[in-house]
This record gives sequence, structure tokens and C-alpha cells, in this order.
Amino acid sequence: MLTLSGQRPVHTLLGHALPAAYDQLIELAPRAPLRPAGERATAPVVRRCGEYQPRHGVIEAFARIASGDRLTALAFRLELGADARWRCAAIDLGPLAQGMSHGS
Repeated sequence: MLTLSGQRPVHTLLGHALPAAYDQLIELAPRAPLRPAGERATAPVVRRCGEYQPRHGVIEAFARIASGDRLTALAFRLELGADARWRCAAIDLGPLAQGMSHGS
């Protein structure tokens, strides 16, 4: 959330994301899709989150992020590595991210 709101650089996630997810973050981060708009904007806040564990070592999670007056859904997948560390394997901001990747 800090990276996608422009508060932290992408490289802070090295080692916390698998290559495909890191590539997604590299593409999304410069646009800061979770940055609140307006002069009096505050940092984004997690309003709700949940998870589903389809099998051992995999968590598919979602969060509702409030950014100013905008509410955004964030979905992500975590995978447990052989080194017993959880890493982000995929991230999805839905239509927001798709619209941004086509030159918005």
C-alpha cells in the first residue's frame, strides 16, 4: 500500500515479492494509484481485509483501501517459499490498474 500510494519506493519490496509481482509493482508504482487526491489528502487506510487459503502455503487476500474519498479494492496472492518466508506472487487493482496500463 505504501508503494502504490507513492510513499515508499518499489525497491523496498525486493525480497518480498516474486519476479512477476515485482514487475507488476514496477509498472504500477510510478502512477501511485492509491495516492489520495487533493491538497488535504491523508495517507491511504485499510478499511477491511480478508483472506482465503486455497491450499497450504498459499494465501489469496483482498483489502479495501480508502484513499481520500475513493475506495479501491486490492487483491494479492502470497506464497510461502522453501525458506519459510511469505512473498507476494501477484497483485491486482482490477479496472483501476487495467485502465492505467493503457495510457491513462
